[in-house]
Amino acid sequence: MRRKLSAVILAMVLSFCIPFSCLALTTKERLDQAQQQRNQTANEMNQSKDNLNNLQGQQNQLQGALQNLNNQLTEVSENLAEIEDKIHIKEGEIAETTAELENAQKKADDQYAAMKKRIQYLYENGDFGMMELLLKANQFSDMLNYYEYIEALSNYDRKMLVEYRQTRDDIAVRKQTLETEQEELAQIKVQQEAEQSRVSGLVSSTSNSIAAYADQISVTETQISQYEASIKEQDKNIAALKKQYEEELAMSRLAQASAKRDISQVTFAEGDRKLLANLIYCEAGAEPYEGKVAVGAVVINRLLSSVYPDTVTGVIYQNRQFSPVGSGRLALALAEDRATAACYQAADEAMSGVSNVGNCVYFRTPIEGLTGLSIGGHIFY
Repeated sequence: MRRKLSAVILAMVLSFCIPFSCLALTTKERLDQAQQQRNQTANEMNQSKDNLNNLQGQQNQLQGALQNLNNQLTEVSENLAEIEDKIHIKEGEIAETTAELENAQKKADDQYAAMKKRIQYLYENGDFGMMELLLKANQFSDMLNYYEYIEALSNYDRKMLVEYRQTRDDIAVRKQTLETEQEELAQIKVQQEAEQSRVSGLVSSTSNSIAAYADQISVTETQISQYEASIKEQDKNIAALKKQYEEELAMSRLAQASAKRDISQVTFAEGDRKLLANLIYCEAGAEPYEGKVAVGAVVINRLLSSVYPDTVTGVIYQNRQFSPVGSGRLALALAEDRATAACYQAADEAMSGVSNVGNCVYFRTPIEGLTGLSIGGHIFY
């Protein structure tokens, strides 16, 4: 029956838009914090996305550079293979030329030896031998033929010796040229091998850099996925807090407009005084005495309102109303009865109906834009 009556009263209050002065501050603070955390997470996610774009851009540049390096390496390798082929051809030409040179040298040597023997023969036999050869001729024409033959043979020997030596010298020059070209090709080969090694090193280094960027990209993508999941969860939490906040705002309005009991109508149970004193200790233990009374008055104001539980225990342990309950601090304080004499005195005053905060049913630490009754380190609404 009481729930139905509360619902009717709530509808009436909302329909007339009755002003309220007390807010569900704990939930509001949690909502603000949740929204700030959500914004911070979104900013961090956007930074990660920017970082991802930068990493991907740098990776793409490296991949382009790697492609160019691979093209260079292919070109250098092809040039090196071509040079090696040329060196191999030169080696064959040099071997062939060497054989030709040896053959030409042998012919020149043989021609020189034959000519030496003929000259030696003419020298040793002198004019007598020549005369003997000529006298053996039967006719004068034969004698002339013998003479012309000897002279032609001598001319031939000299001519062939000159030709063989010229051929030998030409082949020697050609061999020297080939050897020079071979040395030049060997030097070019060394340069190409050095270039191949350099480009190959760049390819390896660039590949390692690309792999490192790939690892960073993978890590960043994982972070973004985690941020997205976190934002999704935070959005759900914010939606739940908004709903709870709206409900508490309605309760605040309802508390201001609802009927209230007089303190004389309240019967306190055994243990209420200790419970209230220890809650005051947890919430306002370091506050001035007026702050302690104010916290006790908020509990009693709720107790007197028809929209809150009608016992001290019910008010204090109502779900998510007083943070020391949820954190376990109140249980520890009660176990050791940590409440001071001032806390007990403030509880006695509040239980007697004294209120220095009017009808406020909420309090919290100050935040920007929040106004109300300030006592100690709290604002009461």
